[in-house]
Amino acid sequence: MFSVLTRRFVKAMLFPLVAGVLVSGALPAVTWAQNAGQQPAQAGTLVAQLEEPVYREYRGVRLGMTEAQVRAALGTPKESEGRQEFYALSDAEMAQVFYDARRNVWAVTVSYLGGQASAPTPEQVFGGPVEVKPDGSIYKMVKYGRAGYYVAYSRDAGDAPFVTVVMQKLPN
Repeated sequence: MFSVLTRRFVKAMLFPLVAGVLVSGALPAVTWAQNAGQQPAQAGTLVAQLEEPVYREYRGVRLGMTEAQVRAALGTPKESEGRQEFYALSDAEMAQVFYDARRNVWAVTVSYLGGQASAPTPEQVFGGPVEVKPDGSIYKMVKYGRAGYYVAYSRDAGDAPFVTVVMQKLPN
């Protein structure tokens, strides 16, 4: 069952999300431009937010860790294909870890199915309020240049929303 669910998840949610995040590299600039006209205190908070990420790890897994360190933190993956591993931590929480050629983590994607209470809030991920669209959905991405990675948060609309949090290294 995990294989079918994982493949459906990857096709339906992960690749469009990651592709959208990669393609939308200008998003933080747009967010900055939108927030630039706000009060100086908010602009200062945004600068601090862009400099220091709140979301630094997932269950002990950080970017740059080795495959052995990831397995020590998360256990044996349910599936492993090339440079990615799939973990099913519960019926409603799945993680996907991506490795570079040296088998060091370059991205982590975590999905929470059905509005589970275990999903982090956007405030927990970014350290402050996040705009919620009228339908209840959320999408936000922030690049942390000094830290060398970005974090993206996506929640769809509905009573049992699907939440995805992505942490990925920025290109050199």
